[in-house]
Amino acid sequence: MTEASEKRVRARELGLPLGRFKPGKHNAITDVEGVQVGHSTVIHGSGKLQVGKGPARTGVTAIMPNEGNIFMDRLAGGAFVLNGAGEVSGLTQVVEWGLIETPILLTNTMSVGAVSDAVARYMVEQHPGIGEEHDVIIPVVGECDDSWLNDISGRHVREEHVREAIEKATGGPVAEGCVGGGTGMITCDFKAGMGTSSRKLPEVHGGYTLGVLVMSNFGKMHNLRVAGMPVGEVLAEKFRDMRRRQNSYGSIIAVVATDAPLLPHQINRLCKRVALGIGRVGSYAAHGSGEIVVGFSTANVIPRRTRKMVYKMKLLLDQRLDPLYEAVMEATEEAILNSMCMATAMTGVNDHHVPALPLEEVRRFVNATRPIFASAKKKPSTPAVPAEGEKPGAPSEQSSVTVAAAPPTAVRSAEGIPYPTRVERDQSSPPDDKSGN
Repeated sequence: MTEASEKRVRARELGLPLGRFKPGKHNAITDVEGVQVGHSTVIHGSGKLQVGKGPARTGVTAIMPNEGNIFMDRLAGGAFVLNGAGEVSGLTQVVEWGLIETPILLTNTMSVGAVSDAVARYMVEQHPGIGEEHDVIIPVVGECDDSWLNDISGRHVREEHVREAIEKATGGPVAEGCVGGGTGMITCDFKAGMGTSSRKLPEVHGGYTLGVLVMSNFGKMHNLRVAGMPVGEVLAEKFRDMRRRQNSYGSIIAVVATDAPLLPHQINRLCKRVALGIGRVGSYAAHGSGEIVVGFSTANVIPRRTRKMVYKMKLLLDQRLDPLYEAVMEATEEAILNSMCMATAMTGVNDHHVPALPLEEVRRFVNATRPIFASAKKKPSTPAVPAEGEKPGAPSEQSSVTVAAAPPTAVRSAEGIPYPTRVERDQSSPPDDKSGN
C-alpha cells in the first residue's frame, strides 16, 4: 500500500489501549455542551520558497467556549506552561483573572498578531461597547511554528480566514489532521496537526464530560510512543535517510474544556496533567519547545453585567479531582495520536516532504503485542481512590450509583485533617514514663 492510498483512521480504530474511561459521543472537545470548533485552511503554491508568495501550508482554528456568547457570559479559566518557548497571547490576563472572555484561536507563530487583530475587530462588531461601556479585550491566540512546510514569514493568514473559522465553528465531529491551524504541523517527524478527544466520567465520579483539542507540532521520531509502545524506535530505522527539520523541536498548544464545576485554581491543576499526556506520546519538553495549555469550565457563567455584589458558583471538591486528572491525561494522549493518524503526507516549501504515520505498520505492531494487553480492563470498576466504606467490588460506570453514594475520601488535604487526629489516651492508664526507666 502506498502512502497516498492508505486510509486514515482515528487512533481508537487501530485497536490501541487508550485508557479506562469511555470517550463522549464524538470523542471530541465538542462533547462538552456548548463548545464549538471551526477551521480555515490555507494551502497554495509549491516548490521553492518565495517569501510572501508561498508555498503556503497554514491556517487558523477557532474554539468557541459557549456557542459564541463568551464576551457577555464569561467562563472560569486557567492555564499551565510546561515549557515556554512558545506563546499564547492573552494568557497573562487569563491566569490573573481566572476568566475566559474571548474565543480561543490557534495558528502559526508569525500570524498571532494578525489573528488577534481580526478577533478584536470581530468582537467589537459584535459588542460595540468594548473599550467604552465595557473593558477592552485581549484575544487568546496560541501558536506553533510551521516553517518547515509553510512560508511563515509571508503571513498568509488573513482576517477573512479568522472570520471563516469563527463563523464555521459548530458542535459535533471535529475535522482533524491537516486542517486549520494544524495544516503545516509535524509531530515526531510525521505529519500531524489538529487532534481532539474526550472522556465521559461514570456517574460514580460525577458523570462529567471533559475534552481536549491539540495543535500538535513537537518531537523526534525515536521518542514516539503509541499507547506506551516504542513505535518510534521501530520506525526510525525505516526512515533513517529521511530529510527532516533539524533546528526546531516544535511545540504543542492544548485546549481543555469540561462541564465539571471547577474554580480557576482547579483548572490550572487540571491543565498541569495535560503535560503527562503529552509526555506519554514522547515529549520531554525540550529547551526550544513550547508546551502551553489553556483550560475552561462551562459549569459556571460569570456575567459581565450584574447588579449583585456577590456571585455564587458551584464547586467540585478538590478530593473529587483525581478522575478528571486521569481522564485529561488519557484524552490528551489520544488527541495527539488522532492528529497524527488523521493527517496525510504533505510537501511544502523547498519541497520539504513530511510522511504520514504509517498506520499499517502501527497495526502490525499493535497486533504483535496484543496478547500483552488483551486482558486489560477497559472499564473503571472502582473509583481511583475507594470512597470510605466502599468494598473492592464497587459499581461500574454502567450502574445507577449516584455521586451522593460515593462520598469523598477522608484524607489529609487542603480541605483539612480528619477528626480526631490522634487516639485519645485512656485516662485510667498510667502516663508514659519518659525517664527511660
